[in-house]
Amino acid sequence: MFHLFDSIRKGTPYIIAEMSANHGGSLDTALEIVRQAAKAGTNCVKIQTYTADTITIDCDNEYFRIKGGLWDGYKLYDLYTDAGTPWEWQERIRQECEACGIDFLSTPFDNTAVDFLEGIGCEAYKIASFELVDVPLIEYAAGKGKPMIISCGMGSTEEIQDAVDACRRAGNEQIVLLKCCSEYPANWADMHLANIPDMQKRFGVPVGLSDHSAGSLAAVVGVTLGACVIEKHVKLDGVQSADSEFSMTMQEFVQMVRDVQNAAAIRGEIHYGPTLGEAGNLALRRSLFAVKDIRKGERFAKDNVRSIRPAQGLAPKKLGQVLQCRAAWDIAFGEPIDLQMLESI
Repeated sequence: MFHLFDSIRKGTPYIIAEMSANHGGSLDTALEIVRQAAKAGTNCVKIQTYTADTITIDCDNEYFRIKGGLWDGYKLYDLYTDAGTPWEWQERIRQECEACGIDFLSTPFDNTAVDFLEGIGCEAYKIASFELVDVPLIEYAAGKGKPMIISCGMGSTEEIQDAVDACRRAGNEQIVLLKCCSEYPANWADMHLANIPDMQKRFGVPVGLSDHSAGSLAAVVGVTLGACVIEKHVKLDGVQSADSEFSMTMQEFVQMVRDVQNAAAIRGEIHYGPTLGEAGNLALRRSLFAVKDIRKGERFAKDNVRSIRPAQGLAPKKLGQVLQCRAAWDIAFGEPIDLQMLESI
């Protein structure tokens, strides 16, 4: 069973460790990423299901060359040839996730990838930001009736709504959107995490964060703003790949998991009044006390009654009422004022 919506119902962040290309061409590395991510406390390891031929074509004209950024000059076909996760590994990776007690997730990039993932028992689908506009792919994947996690990098409100509508047309309401900035690495000023609560209201579905920025800060901020999912690229030390430059080491990931969990605990739920831990301090609040000896029949005044700590007497808001009365009996310095002491004038 895929545990995403269990976590959402409990209010605990669902953490996805994105492997992407960080297997570095080695199945052993891929399996070690699963083991270390599970040990770090992740809920899920995600991979990507494509080949160079299912995601692009082998063409060398200007349209298929990357200009600027981390992969400047790369031909798309060559990048995806180098970065892809061989399909023959993916069942083995899923099994390792199961053995480690965590969920397995993949991003399909075309219908054949969806069909393949169906065949190995994938229990949910992730749509990448660049495929947000591929409405037919989204509708096809959503038609399998499994949770749909959709990254929204670069997406306009209309494009995001199109993706949500595609899921709903397929009869699938199991939708989670991820706020994302599709820069590698992402610049903090471009992340606009204020979108998270806005997206929740605008689209009526849970919203998380796919975080390509450095460190844990954005993930912590995202959780405090209501993100129910945190996705982060992870890598092993010393393994180079197309994604390693903007990915988090496992040691950093361990700390991020703690930070995210602590941020969720700090955020808590809407709650007014004393907590269990605060209850003992109620006795140290202010209340009304006699600050001089007050004789029977003497009028209460600001010089003989004050609001001070502790909270054994009447609430301070009763001071006006008290000042309209006189003492029903002798009251000693340091005695709390109560209603029985009040005699109308």
